[in-house]
Amino acid sequence: MKTLGNIIWFILIGLWSAIGYFLIGVIFCITIIGIPFGKQLFKLAKLMLWPFGKTINTDFGAHPFANLFWLLFGGLGEAFGFFLVGVIFCVTIIGIPFGKQCFKLARLCLAPFGSTIEDAQ
Repeated sequence: MKTLGNIIWFILIGLWSAIGYFLIGVIFCITIIGIPFGKQLFKLAKLMLWPFGKTINTDFGAHPFANLFWLLFGGLGEAFGFFLVGVIFCVTIIGIPFGKQCFKLARLCLAPFGSTIEDAQ
């Protein structure tokens, strides 16, 4: 099921979103100060490609200042957007698995510093 979900996600959502996050990450990496934030955008792009079968382990206290800065300058709005899209997906039974992936992405957008993406067991 996760393979089919990943294929559908990749075709409809994942490819273009991952390209967007990757390009924004490249722009952030132009400056020395932006490199840590660019790396987090690359992490989001990687999860955006194949979210099914992945889990996120979040450590909110790992990098509190970086996560706070991320949250204030875009992460909160991004997480809210993923949350709203997830709620819209969950209106239909067929969309519930895709909504759950949006909630996973919203969680990563809240605190990407210190978060790790692992394969689900």
